[in-house]
Amino acid sequence: MLKALTNIGRYLVMLRAVFSKPEKFSIYYRQTIREMEDHGLGSIGIVAIVSFFVGAAITIQTDFNIENPLLPRYIIGVTVRDSLLLEFSSTMVGLVIAGKSGSSIASQIGMMRVTEQIDALEVMGINAAAYLMQPKLIALVIFLPILCALSVALGLLGGYLVCLVGDVVPVSDYIYGIQYVFYPYYLAYAMLKSAVYAFIITTVAGYFGYHVSGGALEVGRSSTQAFVLNCILILMANLVLTNIILH
Repeated sequence: MLKALTNIGRYLVMLRAVFSKPEKFSIYYRQTIREMEDHGLGSIGIVAIVSFFVGAAITIQTDFNIENPLLPRYIIGVTVRDSLLLEFSSTMVGLVIAGKSGSSIASQIGMMRVTEQIDALEVMGINAAAYLMQPKLIALVIFLPILCALSVALGLLGGYLVCLVGDVVPVSDYIYGIQYVFYPYYLAYAMLKSAVYAFIITTVAGYFGYHVSGGALEVGRSSTQAFVLNCILILMANLVLTNIILH
């Protein structure tokens, strides 16, 4: 219990440093653009593959489980759309980015810590926590909702192609279901969850990397710990946000 409280206190102290005013906005701006390229554009491939096949699988499973002949066939399109918007895309993309970018952030900052590069930055009077984490945080908070929207689109495309080439549901019914009683609020809800997940991923991974001690072995352990804790916190945040916003 004492260790947990200590970690929470150190985490909050680190956050205060992360949100302090940058020394030079131009440097932070260029670094943020680079982080968007690394953690945003660099994640499009894996997000696209996962989302496409998840959308296709949801379509097949929904068709398999709807046995009542009185239900209209377009309900499959409605179910796939709402499942992706309300749950799968935001949470799934968050977990994927936690594994890809979160582990990378923890390893990168951790290696800088054990090689004393962070100490060198602090000796030069640079706020190392803000310099290393603020651009990553801004980049992911901006780009993760974009990846979530892309995930929804590709998931729906995966379902469409399954309907096109397989004996699932007529394409016209699937498209009608996607358009049927669409609530834009659902998309805003997914974007909000993605932004919260981005904050969790970046700060938790940055904390484990920033406070690592030892050598390369400890850096690897901190990266694993960051991923595990990120997954737990993302699922907890998903439950809390769903209860608050949709209850």
